[in-house]
Order: sequence, then C-alpha cells, then structure tokens
Amino acid sequence: MSITSASICAAADQLQGFVGFNAKTKRYIVRFSEDSFGLDVLENSIIPTCEFVWCAVDGELMNLDRTRLQLLLQQNIDDRLNISEPLRVYVRRSDLAEISAVRHRLNA
Repeated sequence: MSITSASICAAADQLQGFVGFNAKTKRYIVRFSEDSFGLDVLENSIIPTCEFVWCAVDGELMNLDRTRLQLLLQQNIDDRLNISEPLRVYVRRSDLAEISAVRHRLNA
C-alpha cells in the first residue's frame, strides 16, 4: 500500500479523543471525553484531536503539524487515539514538506 498525502489527511481526520491545554503544567493533555478534563484546562482550549493536529496558516489554508502529531505519539496510546501507519510515516519523514490543505475547522 502506498501512502499518499490524501491517505495521511484521511488518517488525521480519523483521530479520536480531545486535546486540552493544561494551564498549570503548560502541557497539552489528551482525554477521551470533554468532561474528563480538570479545572486546570480551560473549556475553550479543548479541541477534537483530529483538529488539534491542523494549524492555521492563512485563511482556510492549514498545515498538518508534525510537532503536534509527535505530542500524540508520545502519549503511547496509539490504538485509543486511532493513530495509523500513514501518520507515523508522515512524522518520520521530516525530509518532506508539511502537508498543506484548504480546509474548514470542524465544530465539535
């Protein structure tokens, strides 16, 4: 199976869970319910994982951010997050340009 930018984008859209920024520890944390974040995570910082990995560049242009994907990989819960091989390859292949796409952020 060849891995294409389309398959990488599709894999990013299938990520599970939510990411929130913990103000006390200054770190992003992952949960599988919006209700499971503590008081140190502001509600407006909670975002679906499939959106967290995309960073706005200009208008509707977004980049699939390897750094944010790496944060998810460091959680060592790949199966629960639904991290698949196309995303692992994308993170490893830092010699290739970041994927950019025109997209609209989902409203969760």
